[in-house]
Amino acid sequence: MDNLSDALKKLKITAIESTADSLEGCLDCLLQALAQNNTETSEKIQKSGILQVFASLLTPQSSCTAKVANIIAEVAKNEFMRNSCVDAGLIPPLVQLLNCKDQEVLLQTGRALGNICYDSHEGRSAVDHAGGAQIVVDHLRSLCSKTDPANEKLLTVFCGMLMNYSNENDTLQSQLINMGVIPTLVKLLGIHCQNAALTEMCLVAFGNLAELESSKEQFAYTNIAEEIVKLFKKQIEHDKKEMIFEVLAPLAENDIIKLQLVEAGLVECLLEIVQKTVDSDKEDDIAELKTASDLMVLLLLGDESMQKLFEGGKGSVFQRVLSWIPSNNHQLQLAGALAIANFARNDGNCIHMVDNGIVQKLMDLLDRHVEDGNVTVQHAALSALRNLAIPVVNKAKMLSAGVAEAVLKFLRSEMPPVQFKLLGTLRMLIDAQAEAAEQLGKNVKLVERLVEWCEAKDHAGVMGESNRLLSALIRHSKSKDVIRTIVQSGGIKHLATMATSEHVIMQNEALIALALIAALELVTAEKDLENAKLVQILHRLLSDERSAPEIKYNSMVLICALMGSEPLHKEVQNLAFLEVVSKLRSHENKTVAQQASLTEQRLAVES
Repeated sequence: MDNLSDALKKLKITAIESTADSLEGCLDCLLQALAQNNTETSEKIQKSGILQVFASLLTPQSSCTAKVANIIAEVAKNEFMRNSCVDAGLIPPLVQLLNCKDQEVLLQTGRALGNICYDSHEGRSAVDHAGGAQIVVDHLRSLCSKTDPANEKLLTVFCGMLMNYSNENDTLQSQLINMGVIPTLVKLLGIHCQNAALTEMCLVAFGNLAELESSKEQFAYTNIAEEIVKLFKKQIEHDKKEMIFEVLAPLAENDIIKLQLVEAGLVECLLEIVQKTVDSDKEDDIAELKTASDLMVLLLLGDESMQKLFEGGKGSVFQRVLSWIPSNNHQLQLAGALAIANFARNDGNCIHMVDNGIVQKLMDLLDRHVEDGNVTVQHAALSALRNLAIPVVNKAKMLSAGVAEAVLKFLRSEMPPVQFKLLGTLRMLIDAQAEAAEQLGKNVKLVERLVEWCEAKDHAGVMGESNRLLSALIRHSKSKDVIRTIVQSGGIKHLATMATSEHVIMQNEALIALALIAALELVTAEKDLENAKLVQILHRLLSDERSAPEIKYNSMVLICALMGSEPLHKEVQNLAFLEVVSKLRSHENKTVAQQASLTEQRLAVES
């Protein structure tokens, strides 16, 4: 350390006199000391004030420049030194050195800038201000095709520098994307796939950039899918595969890239991983199985990639995914059910799957998860059933297969995601199915649970779906028994509130259900309709210019139906309905205008 102190003193003097030989000796002494104890040596360098001297030594002409840059790279490994390097004015001369031709100088300069930028806002800002990123991107572009070891080492350092420069910084990442770094990095990956260090650096850079939406558009115009799948096939080590997975997940969010990955053969790789890891209890294998099956589900979210893998229901991938559902592995059950939900995104696929027995497989899976079951599996299986129930021709088939009964077993669930999917599935099943709607609508346990969930203010989705199912039971059954069950369970007030929803479709469903109640069971519901202040709600809907035409129309139909009840009739008379309705006779929508004339006549006769 005494040698170090001497070297630091000498450096200050020598730097001014610039005698190269003694300068070299001092620099070698510093590098030796840094190699022995980086932190302590860096502290001494910081206190000595020599960093400011370094700025003047960083010239392309000097034979010591590479060593000075190397010393800066070494001290900048310490967090406390990075700002000191910036404050000493080292960034502008370092960035200038990026223009020189000497490979060793470029290498050490790249290291120095990369280390100064690591986790340092000041370092990044200074490099940005000095225009360092563009020069490095240009170097990557021009050196990209050279495969000699020295050049590959330089490329690795430059990739690392850009990564440290832009890590977790959207603005700087966008800047690099605009400079066109993505096609260059993809090209690098293709040319240098044998070089592990450079490949790894490219992958980390991809992972860094792939989160940004603008990057995905650029990636889609390269052959990234082909290169990354090629690389993936060669990997044996878990860590390397994991690294590639981290790039694939954000890239696969883009539909164009999804299709490219499918065409490049990624799915076959994923299926192979599943097969190899499914029976293993090793931590790495369990993690790999999860990542591979999750990624598989993500690829199916793209319409084109999904349809390509479905292959009319004959695809080997589709068949393999089907075999996951009866598996004993929860992760595979989950991925299998989610995959089916994703395949079930158009009528043709849904009809084919229902005709080929998928419903029974999903019901068997649900059966295995009724008591203390896995919530994510329940949610996924219900999602799949809900999607399969959308085509009209599937509803009766699914009802006769016992889907409604299978779903009702989860009425006890206290998990909002499961409640939400359960409600959606039942609502899809009874659409235009009068008999099923009547059967479910007379199920007191179900109706009471719906009324309870209509008050789930913490879970807007569950609350909305409960209201919609209540209304659907009435609309599709048109049954007095169903209406009586809903009245007795306290459902009327919720339908009245639903009529004030911000969603037109829900308002409309509520008004139609209420009109059926008024037409079929007015006496039974009279008190509840009064307590729910339905007449006032209708007055507001008709007076509000923002109400949609169908809302105005159905509100007037409902007013006419309510006139059969004496107390409700009185309420209508007490509010100036005639005035509001007569204005609607000149409404631009003909149906609304006609209904306004009929309603006005009815109000005039009854007044």
